[in-house]
Amino acid sequence: MADIVVVFDFDKTIIDCDSDNWVVDELHATELFNQLLPTMPWNSLMGRMMEELHARGKTIEDIVEVLKRAPIHPSIISAVKAAHDLGCDLKIVSDANVFFIETILKHHGIWELFSEINTNSSFVDEEGRLKIFPHHDFTKSSHACSTNICPPNMCKGVVIEKIQESMSKEKKIIYIGDGTGDFCPSLKLKQTDYIMPRKNFPVWDLICQNHKLIKADIREWYDGQELQHVLLQLINSNIISSKEQHDGDDNGDSTQLVTVDCKLHKIPVSAH
Repeated sequence: MADIVVVFDFDKTIIDCDSDNWVVDELHATELFNQLLPTMPWNSLMGRMMEELHARGKTIEDIVEVLKRAPIHPSIISAVKAAHDLGCDLKIVSDANVFFIETILKHHGIWELFSEINTNSSFVDEEGRLKIFPHHDFTKSSHACSTNICPPNMCKGVVIEKIQESMSKEKKIIYIGDGTGDFCPSLKLKQTDYIMPRKNFPVWDLICQNHKLIKADIREWYDGQELQHVLLQLINSNIISSKEQHDGDDNGDSTQLVTVDCKLHKIPVSAH
């Protein structure tokens, strides 16, 4: 068993799109979404859009069929299965919602491989309408994030801290993400942990600009195939290292991985 907790973001990490945008676009509600976007927080807007889609006659089955078509690289599915088979504890921390995530992961046969899903709550009401609620009720209190970049409904850094509190000290975290919201949890990781930012995405840029604030080892990835390669190399090298330490071998891990050089890459941060 690997003493590793692998934490995945969902949108543009496990799937290769933003699930919110995907559903809105595929069900032809983009114009209204763009009109309302400046008026309310993203999570609240998605709740409003589900009401609008229901009013337009779109059923929960329509939403499910759209979610099943969400693009996902086959190497991501293979990576998730392999990491689980190697004994890693797999978790998701996402600003999507339970219904979207569960529908997609069940469709690809990997839902049961995750021990914990941290995301916005959702359920289908008696009228067949999908209701979406914030992970953190920001109408009652702030989540007290100090970075000023986390959305009001969720601070992934707070979630990571709770995961860390529940872990034994010898376990390591591998955090994989792409977006602005994945920067805050990156700041919470220890020197023995790993952060895997998606190259040329917002979290990559933030880490490049603030790399001295990051204690964890940085391992970049670009697409699903590279994610699989980097993740499994990290897991296997840590398993080998743990076995050598257990056997009293002080030779250490002979596997050498290339660390990201942020100085050579500067890209603008995009929204959401």
